[in-house]
Amino acid sequence: MVLLPFVAFVVGLLLARFFPWNAVGGLTGQYLAVACLAGIDTVFGGIRSVLESKFNGIVFITGFVSNTLIAFFLAWLGDRIGIDLYVAVALVLGARIFTNLSLIRRFIITRLQDNADRKKLQSIVQATAGAPEPNI
Repeated sequence: MVLLPFVAFVVGLLLARFFPWNAVGGLTGQYLAVACLAGIDTVFGGIRSVLESKFNGIVFITGFVSNTLIAFFLAWLGDRIGIDLYVAVALVLGARIFTNLSLIRRFIITRLQDNADRKKLQSIVQATAGAPEPNI
């Protein structure tokens, strides 16, 4: 269940690889682009929650479906009332994606630095464990 965000991301990449890029255009393309941004945001949020040990599969699945549908609906509603809401939705989702990516990056860097510090401390402890005690 922990690998679900990664699997969903890979499945999406594979589907995108086998479908032609110019198959969707116009308003449908705008709706689909916003829905894809919502899906990507949810996947990166899932990856972040895995790294923070807070992942919940039900929350991920319901978040993925609801975020995608809400983004699609807002783009559709904006089109119906004559306001380009898809731009606002894309900006908000883009900001969330960048926030999640920065938090993922910081978490990974912190974990790598902690591991390096731990190894350094272990080597110091091992070096001092074999050394004779000083005479006072």
